[in-house]
Amino acid sequence: MYVAVKGGEQAIARSLELLAEARRGDPAVPELELTQIREQLRLGVARVMQEGSLYDEELAALAIRQAAGDMLEAIFLLRAYRTTLPRFGYTLPLETDGMRVRRRVSGTFKDIPGGQVLGPTADYTQRLLDFDTTPPTATTSAEAPLPAEMPRVLDLLEAEALIEPADADSDPEPLDLTREPLTFPADRATRLQNLARGDEGYLLGLAYSTQRGYAESHPFAGEIRMGEVDVCICPEELGFSIEIGSITVTECQMINQFHGGNGVPPQFTRGYGLSMGEGERKAMSMALVDRALRCDELGETAHAPAQDQEFVLSHSDNVEASGFVQHLKLPHYVDFQAELSLLRTLAKQQAADSGEQPLHAAGGLHA
Repeated sequence: MYVAVKGGEQAIARSLELLAEARRGDPAVPELELTQIREQLRLGVARVMQEGSLYDEELAALAIRQAAGDMLEAIFLLRAYRTTLPRFGYTLPLETDGMRVRRRVSGTFKDIPGGQVLGPTADYTQRLLDFDTTPPTATTSAEAPLPAEMPRVLDLLEAEALIEPADADSDPEPLDLTREPLTFPADRATRLQNLARGDEGYLLGLAYSTQRGYAESHPFAGEIRMGEVDVCICPEELGFSIEIGSITVTECQMINQFHGGNGVPPQFTRGYGLSMGEGERKAMSMALVDRALRCDELGETAHAPAQDQEFVLSHSDNVEASGFVQHLKLPHYVDFQAELSLLRTLAKQQAADSGEQPLHAAGGLHA
C-alpha cells in the first residue's frame, strides 16, 4: 500500500511539472504579461471578476494566465483566493443613476433623453476574422461631450403608470451568500445575488428558454448602460459615507408584459441584471431570468425550468458544478467494485432461476 501511495505521489508531481510546461508553451515565444491580458482580453477579465466575486483586474488576469485561458478554472482560482482576504465591511448600494456612461442603448425607444450611446461593442460588426493586426488610426474629430445626466428610460413609463414602480427602498437586506447558506423560498434580493455569481453560459441558456416560450414572458430591452460608478462605504467610526473608488459595471433593465390581476391593472413589469465590467450578455440573461423567477409574486403559473427558483439557483454556480462533475475523474474503485459485485450476483441469480449457464468473468477486472 505504501509503494502504491508513493507511486501516486510521484505521478502527481510529474503531472504538475507537465502542466507547468504546457501552460508556458514554447519558451521561444514571449510570455504573456498581465497588462496584455488586462487590456486586450478585458471581457474575459470582467467575467472572471464577476463570477469570482472579486473586483481586481490584475488578479483576474493572473488567474486567466495560470489557468491557460480556462475561464472556469480562473474563476475557481480567484474565488479561492478571495476566501483568504479579510472583510472590512460592506459597501452601500451602488447609485447607478449617477453612472459615468460609456455605452447606453434602448431597444424600446429610438429617441431617449441623453441619446443612444453606442460605445465599445461588437454588435455592429460582421463577425469576420480580421487578419489585419495594424492598430486603428486615432480619429481627429472631436466628439461632443455626453450629457451629465441621462434619465432612465423606464422612468418615462413609470411617469405614465405603465410599468410597475421601482420600489428599491423596500428591498430587504440581502443575505451574504458567501457566509450564509441559500434557503428556499429565496427573496428577490437573494436571488439576484445568486444570479450575479452564476455561470454566464447557464444563465444564457435559461434566458434563451424564456424567449422560446418556456416562461410567461415577452421581453424588450428597456435600457442597457455601461460605465463607471462610485463605490461608497459608511464606517461606523465616522457615521457618514465616504467614496473609496469606482468600478465599471453593466446594468440591464428589461421590460416585460403583464396582463394584471388581483386588483393590479395591466402594466409592464421589470427584470433586472447587473454585472461587473463590460458584461452585457450576462446582465441581459440575468434580467430575463430574474423576471421569470418573479412568477409567484406576479400570480403566474410556474411551468418552465427558468421559473423554478430551486432548480435555477441550486445549479447556477459554475465552481460548484465544475467540481461536482470533475470529481468523477478521481478514484471510485471501492464504490464501483461494490456495484460490480452486486451486478454479478444478480446476473448469477437470474441465470440460476432461468436454468441458463452463467457467464464467467475469466480474468475479470479488479480494483
